Amino acid sequence: MPSSFFGLTVAYSGLNAAQASINTTANNISNVQTKGYSKQTVNLTAATALRCYQRFGSTGLGVSVDSVTQVRDEYYDEKYWNNQCNLGLYEKKLYYMEQIQNYYTDGTFSATSSAGFSTIYSKMFNALDTVKTNAGSSAARNEFISAAQELCTYFNSTAQQMQSLQSSINDEIKTTVDNVNSIAKKIALLNKQINIIEMESGHANELRDQRALLVDELSKIVPTTVSERQITNSNYEDQYTGATYYTVKINGQLLVDNYEYNELGCVAREEQYNQTDIEGLYDIVWAETGATFDVTATNMSGELRAMFEVRDGNNGENLTGRVTSSTSDSITISRPSITDIDQMNLPSSGVIWVNNTQYTYHSFTCETDDEGNIETYTFQLNKPITADEQTKLSNKKLEIGESVNYMGIPYYMNQMSTFLRSFCEAFNKIEQTGVDADGNPMGSLFVADHKAAGTEYDMTDAIEGVTFSSTSNNYYQLTAVNVTIADATLGDPDRFATQTRTEDGVDAYDLIEKLKDLQSKTELFRGGGGDTFLQCIYADITVDTQESEIFTDNYTNISSTIDNQRMSVSGVDEDEEALDLIKFQNAYNLASKCISVMAEMYDQLILQTGV
Repeated sequence: MPSSFFGLTVAYSGLNAAQASINTTANNISNVQTKGYSKQTVNLTAATALRCYQRFGSTGLGVSVDSVTQVRDEYYDEKYWNNQCNLGLYEKKLYYMEQIQNYYTDGTFSATSSAGFSTIYSKMFNALDTVKTNAGSSAARNEFISAAQELCTYFNSTAQQMQSLQSSINDEIKTTVDNVNSIAKKIALLNKQINIIEMESGHANELRDQRALLVDELSKIVPTTVSERQITNSNYEDQYTGATYYTVKINGQLLVDNYEYNELGCVAREEQYNQTDIEGLYDIVWAETGATFDVTATNMSGELRAMFEVRDGNNGENLTGRVTSSTSDSITISRPSITDIDQMNLPSSGVIWVNNTQYTYHSFTCETDDEGNIETYTFQLNKPITADEQTKLSNKKLEIGESVNYMGIPYYMNQMSTFLRSFCEAFNKIEQTGVDADGNPMGSLFVADHKAAGTEYDMTDAIEGVTFSSTSNNYYQLTAVNVTIADATLGDPDRFATQTRTEDGVDAYDLIEKLKDLQSKTELFRGGGGDTFLQCIYADITVDTQESEIFTDNYTNISSTIDNQRMSVSGVDEDEEALDLIKFQNAYNLASKCISVMAEMYDQLILQTGV
């Protein structure tokens, strides 16, 4: 049978268990405001009974403190990470779309906004009315030219803001990739630290919380999945070693492999994908292998995808076509997706993809039909291709840049350029039929300013690197970035033509009547007049902004719901901990009372019992 002092050992085990529970409760209370902390609990089991040679056969040995572990539900963690990815996508889109919306906001749409396109556009045609009433006045002509220059400045400024935003997003992509690498490195280090502790029969609760918090952060950037399996003894498969094998995948690709991790890298593009792209836009690759990390894949989500869609989004309007013929130094396509010269957004030199193979070109030629629509493109390659390659290229799809089905910065830049080409071409054609105040033929009023070359491009000039078979003037080189008024007209307002012949006198204004029709009567942009440009653009922006706002609110609400469910399991509740504190205090007092009773019994046994 057990010794006479056996009861003291049993009471002591209860005292020890209550003490451990109180300490753990105190730790929970101390971390009630700690981000990512999971509630910890003491796991108690009844100690193995002691065999005794009595009628009852065995007697209890008290309570055993097995471990202190965190309380966490993997199901809610996974749901939370999946939702965070979608939340990050729309939150980041909303952040950038609100900025783009501000660039196009006009007094027409908001009483608090400054003058925008509609105001400036109307001002220019009001100044044209003034010229009509006094066509021979140099002051009236100068007022109109100033208003026209203000319109050009509006587009220049908006385009510069868009390019500045594109640059900011590009920098943020680099920072985000660095952050992903940093998170991967920290998780790999934590995996090792956790295993070191837990292989010694410990529980690395705080380190596991830190790791889960890093996964929370990562899941908002890219789609994240986590896997953890126990490692067993190779000789005894049912014997757990205490270590685990922990992996993290992003978009289905391995980022963290237990103690090892793969880094992402940013590679600057050598060529532009869109005509108005800034230089040095980053693509993401796996640093070790150089393999592309497809950020715009259909199953991709998160903040990283949002940044690429806003930075590169062309609404799927990049040039595509089928290869009809090729030579050692050229590739020709037919059935192109872009047939209107005014809508061309490809750079004069850049990169094309055929059969997942990249080719660089230094110039291209367009063949047009009688109506000026482009039928074929021929790209002059930088490096020759073999006869075998030429055979493989036949009837394959050619693509310039990447098709990103989102209205991002390249889309809005191209929409501005499309409008300007249509408007400037219509305006210049009317002006070119007239003469100035001195009877000299009028050239183009709106031109493309090539600041880098120190020249301005008139639409009758040849374009470096681009050849059109059509003899008509083309406006491919004119964009929102470089549109301006010809220096000759800026320097001499009398160069502006208001009449077709000098015989009608200096006050003749027959051209002004035709120019006035361009304000709203002539179809210039997306089936409407020039005055509908901003409404079309603003409608596009509003749709995307509202969509992002709605989905952000939805996923925020879902995130709150899931997080509440997750916190109901793993979070620290102050009231619950207060009740636990009282409960464990009573258990401690009772165990202490048992020891006190035992002490009195031993006192009676040892001191009061005669021998």
